[in-house]
Amino acid sequence: MLVEILALDKGFKLVGQCGDGQEGLQMCLDLKPDVVVLDAKLPSLNGVELLRRLTKRLPSLRVLVFSGHENPVVVRQMLEAGAHGFVEKTAGFTEFRKGLAAVALGGTYFGPAIASVLRTVIANPESGRSPDFLTEREREILQLVAEGNSTKEIGVKLGISAKTVDNHRTNLMRKLNIHDVASLTRHALEQGVVDDKGRP
Repeated sequence: MLVEILALDKGFKLVGQCGDGQEGLQMCLDLKPDVVVLDAKLPSLNGVELLRRLTKRLPSLRVLVFSGHENPVVVRQMLEAGAHGFVEKTAGFTEFRKGLAAVALGGTYFGPAIASVLRTVIANPESGRSPDFLTEREREILQLVAEGNSTKEIGVKLGISAKTVDNHRTNLMRKLNIHDVASLTRHALEQGVVDDKGRP
């Protein structure tokens, strides 16, 4: 629905769309858009991790998060990763359009529910801070494990061997002091990497 509405909005030109984080990363690197509208929850590579990589490679990119997830952990992580605005999906298209226009013009914008979450984040500066001692690959594997992928499936998705997947998983579990997949999944839930169904 949002894509169809945007396609009719003469103020913006829609150059691409996708529903997968890995695909989104490649599309942005290929197309180099001025503005990206990003969901916090995406399969394969979640919105936070995608945003971290995009801001490193495309520092002038403007990003508006449009998501149904208003978890303070996720909001904090998206802002720390470089988001310029965040509008909750429940706010509707008018609020989204305001946010998109503000971000495209170089400003920032937060929907009403997100503004409330931000007050919580500011009042509790240490809550929801994500550990930045994991490598990009380890964070990727954390998400894929929590989504229920097997070692073989992760290897195929990332183009690496099953042994390499096992090595990365062992390293991230050691760093997090976690000893089983159930606890690893629980950690991913707490950090907002996946939702309570184990899927983005």
